[in-house]
Amino acid sequence: MPAKIVIVGSFNVDLTSYMQRMPGPGETVSGDRFVTGPGGKGSNQAVAAARLGADVTFVGRVGQDVFAPIALNIWQQEGINTAYVVQDPDHSTGVAPIFVDASGENSIVVVLGANLALSRDDVDRARPAIAAADVLITQLEIELDTTAYALQVAREYGVRTILNPAPARHLPPEVTALADFITPNETELAALSGLNGAPVEQMARALLVRDDQTVVCTLGAAGAQYVRRDGGGLIPAFTVNVVDTTGAGDAFNGGLAVALAEGRALTDAIAFANATAALCVTRPGTAPSMPQRAEVDALLAR
Repeated sequence: MPAKIVIVGSFNVDLTSYMQRMPGPGETVSGDRFVTGPGGKGSNQAVAAARLGADVTFVGRVGQDVFAPIALNIWQQEGINTAYVVQDPDHSTGVAPIFVDASGENSIVVVLGANLALSRDDVDRARPAIAAADVLITQLEIELDTTAYALQVAREYGVRTILNPAPARHLPPEVTALADFITPNETELAALSGLNGAPVEQMARALLVRDDQTVVCTLGAAGAQYVRRDGGGLIPAFTVNVVDTTGAGDAFNGGLAVALAEGRALTDAIAFANATAALCVTRPGTAPSMPQRAEVDALLAR
């Protein structure tokens, strides 16, 4: 039986410009190339999980504009269930202009559009899929009330929950309490904890509300550090040739969800997620760069 993953979250069209270096304020630089493709944290995580062999349902909203078919096409290609996707007549599909420099670092502006219209009613319509899921993932590119409600509904059915708190914003403890796993990067962890400059373990412990929660902080080339009230550890990254770091966090979350749903131990699940993210950064783009299951298994075996 494949892992069953429900993702409540965002779709954005990535409008990616590649250049030698980022422009400064008021400066124009020449780009090397421009690529349009499917993105958004929720959708990227759905594609990642689907390519890893999971049975994936996406709960989200797109507009009725020229960008919507990009979403519907990628989900169809990847075999993702879109029964709970709404084509919103009143809001545009989300877009994300992205700048990527020669070192692979990126800057992103997100205009969320229809994603912000995703509501509790949309989550309620998806209850049959949530009840049957092994893991639910959600993020912060939708309204916080909807994020919290999705976590709450999943917990009602005893479904494991992953909150990817990105992009970072203040989260009340009653929201973080609904997540079994919280998966920030180091920048997001500093913003969430209010302890910028403190050690990762100290910042992560500040997010723990329940004894059975886990914070998994992604640290790029350093790997991923997990922190629980009863301990923690660092799971090292895989050494790869970095082309584009965009989407690495989404690959990690998709990989973590699938590994947990398949019953792997926490450290093995994080290693699986690290491998998924490592392969992602060796290619340009977000959704198109998500690896296939055989590639991840091969990297882990190596």
